[in-house]
Amino acid sequence: MNKSAQVIQPPNTLRQKVGGGFGGIDAGAIAKAEEALAAMADQFGAWLQDELDKMDAAWAAIQAEGYTTATAEGLYFRAHDLKGLGGTYQYPLVTRLAGSMCRLLDNAEQRMEAPLPLLQAHIQAIKAVVRDKIQTDDHPVGRTLAEELEGQVAAFKA
Repeated sequence: MNKSAQVIQPPNTLRQKVGGGFGGIDAGAIAKAEEALAAMADQFGAWLQDELDKMDAAWAAIQAEGYTTATAEGLYFRAHDLKGLGGTYQYPLVTRLAGSMCRLLDNAEQRMEAPLPLLQAHIQAIKAVVRDKIQTDDHPVGRTLAEELEGQVAAFKA
């Protein structure tokens, strides 16, 4: 039996394909992105309100049509969007609260078991922190809301 083997090392052409080296972060590009974001900051409130309106519509669909797989998925998508956009819109607390709601709804197989009062409490908390301009969990009310809702989600999931 021949025990010789040949090792083939394919060339690594990734660097050529993506345009050269990864020499670090381009500070100029980051500065431009931050400037662009700052220029849009005055629109964040309206955009966040649009997201809240979509969440309200998803909740209204649950109330009108019942808690079905379709309406639950609609609410999940709204929570997921808010989780991603809260920090961008200068409301990291919205991201935290929406993240807690997402934990209730993430698993499609278990989504229908999520307690509606707990979902509604998340919605009301998100709307309240935006209404009262509580942007971070440094605020005692914001921290208390987040901790209480996260605790209830953890207890439900246990």
